[in-house]
Amino acid sequence: MVIRVLVADDEPMIRHGVRAVLSTDPGLEVVAEAADGDEAVELVLRHRPEVAVLDIRMPGTGGIEAAARIRAAAPGTGVVMLTTFGEDDYILRALAGGASGFLVKSGAPEELIAGVRAVAGGAAYLSPAVAARVVAHLAATGAGTAAGRRAAARERVAALTAREREVLVHLGAGLSNGQIARRLHVVEGTVKAHVSSILARLGVDNRAAAAVVAHEAGVTAAPVSREP
Repeated sequence: MVIRVLVADDEPMIRHGVRAVLSTDPGLEVVAEAADGDEAVELVLRHRPEVAVLDIRMPGTGGIEAAARIRAAAPGTGVVMLTTFGEDDYILRALAGGASGFLVKSGAPEELIAGVRAVAGGAAYLSPAVAARVVAHLAATGAGTAAGRRAAARERVAALTAREREVLVHLGAGLSNGQIARRLHVVEGTVKAHVSSILARLGVDNRAAAAVVAHEAGVTAAPVSREP
């Protein structure tokens, strides 16, 4: 199955670069490009891609508003946000809005492919650089010291069952339910039930937010890029 992707960025050169990177993977196909958020939403509704890759800041309707509209109107389309350094507040807003993947524009091409594939599979994906920035930003903006947040995250993770902690480790590394099921030798439905329980126990709304907790607690494994 080919994963269909929409790319939205107000800079044509960035759009061309993202398309070029994604074209190196025969399992990915860019089906549309947009120059702003309004166009991105329109094209998502027209093409129904599996993944929309959105610049987090664009003139007019930006990536955050576009992501919320896409999630409401086309829930089958996962959203990956592209960010640059200095946009940490935007990342937190996009995280709360339901975006599933976060990548830095200066990251390795392999991260872009891994992130798109992860989100297409229903997983969350935070590039290591974004995860580190989110954790540091939370600590620096009145949300507690780094040590305090780390201790709080570990306490929340400790309340999970042993199996739920295993699932969280793989979730934080960007694995889909199917990939986690194969790693743990269980059926996918069991993993889905564990993920639902993890979100409830951690008090978060989505997989990306759970991944942040995993990073804060220091319980993530090495990310997986091309595992089916």
